[in-house]
Amino acid sequence: MKSADGSQPTRVTRVVAVIGAGQAGRSFAMACAAAGFYVVLEDVMPSNLRRAEAEYADLSLRGGHGELELASTVEDAVREADIAIDFVPDELESKLEIFSMIDRMAPPKTILLTPSEALSITDLASCVYRPDRSVAFRGNPLGGGIVRLLYPPAASRETIDAAAAFLNRLGAEALVELDPEAPELTRNASGARQGFAHP
Repeated sequence: MKSADGSQPTRVTRVVAVIGAGQAGRSFAMACAAAGFYVVLEDVMPSNLRRAEAEYADLSLRGGHGELELASTVEDAVREADIAIDFVPDELESKLEIFSMIDRMAPPKTILLTPSEALSITDLASCVYRPDRSVAFRGNPLGGGIVRLLYPPAASRETIDAAAAFLNRLGAEALVELDPEAPELTRNASGARQGFAHP
């Protein structure tokens, strides 16, 4: 469906999956619920989910408008997600593992959004079946300041617009940029092919 000016409207995000209920994941999930999203928060540690449940009860008493559901598996968390955000350590192996898991289990509509201060989203996107639906952000979207929304060359305009609108709704100002990091994985793969071709 196109808008009156003929452009594609920004896709509306309703369901947000948050993977990881440590302190950062819980804070992000609560902010999403307070902003009116339906949030599914996943963690393998029941104690983290119990803390989240207590924090959400407090948020509800203060008038949060969204909803929070708890999940003990990634598959349950991402089943209906419009956007899935991970809160795993910001290192390549952890990010690749969770990106691949979400990619396999989430429906085609799901955008993969990851917080990363150092990794190339181009690298991460090259390892999943939805590079057009993969983006990253740098900065704290809950602080009300500027957040850098980084996208790989393969990202679709719909994905970029939906991710920016989501971050804006959390109170951040999304500064959209093409991924500035040199993609290590694709560069290494290219170098290995060249090395193999020219011993």
